Amino acid sequence: MESDLHRDQIDLPIRLLRWLWQDRQDQDRQNIHVSGNVTVYYSPQQRKSEDFRGPDFFVVLGAENRTRKSWVVWEEGGKYPNLIIELLSDSTAKTDRTLKKEIYQDIFRTPDYFWFDPSSLEFQGFDLVGGPYQPIPPNAQGWLWSQQLKLFLGIQAKPLRFYP
Repeated sequence: MESDLHRDQIDLPIRLLRWLWQDRQDQDRQNIHVSGNVTVYYSPQQRKSEDFRGPDFFVVLGAENRTRKSWVVWEEGGKYPNLIIELLSDSTAKTDRTLKKEIYQDIFRTPDYFWFDPSSLEFQGFDLVGGPYQPIPPNAQGWLWSQQLKLFLGIQAKPLRFYP
């Protein structure tokens, strides 16, 4: 954890999505897992001692909405996150922009990947189109569309938020 600002920014999208979806009575509400700062284990040999990452925020569609200590791909029917947000900091930005982006693109095949720097407000998003990630173009407000969540992500008064 980098700072109070980072912790708050991890907590905010979790609380926002849970609030946004609280009144949904359909089956979809039961099949969405929202989490953050939790280890995702993805070893092909099914070993928790290798091949793991800890996304700052992620959503898995089609997954049981329950509390977990970690996300273990082989225990979750092979499901990987549908959306990941990484929070950039001086110590993580290079890895988030390169190694993690490559892992999320090539191994996880996560359809929507975003990064956000709560200090500088750098914000970018990528859609998995065919093979490699393609940048998501901003709308007139500067918001980026998440095809997976059917919501925009945008900055308002510094924090990153969701918009219908």
